[in-house]
Amino acid sequence: MAEVRRFFADDHVHLALIVDSTLRLVTTLERPDIPADAHDDEKACGFGVTSGRTIAPECSLSAATAALQSAGRRRLAVVDDGGKLLGLLCFKRSGLGYCDDAGVAARAAEVAAPTG
Repeated sequence: MAEVRRFFADDHVHLALIVDSTLRLVTTLERPDIPADAHDDEKACGFGVTSGRTIAPECSLSAATAALQSAGRRRLAVVDDGGKLLGLLCFKRSGLGYCDDAGVAARAAEVAAPTG
């Protein structure tokens, strides 16, 4: 739990993906999943959820969008039939499409740039 709490200290982080040594998705965590009284030495996977937070790679983008919108979510872990994590599908906050590597890099550069 201590590591997950450090991970969530960044307010741009909304979903933690917990995988095993073979990259199989064990669970996903959002801040509300974590009880306030959870101890730092507890295993985070006990608080996570996968139901409604995963999608198969062959799922169409329109079906993924519908699933996200109906659940009021913006992120789905992409996993294969064996549960191996393949990626993360992130719907933009604006609702105008999906995040991409270039957009994520640009936002990271803005955050890293000195203010002044």
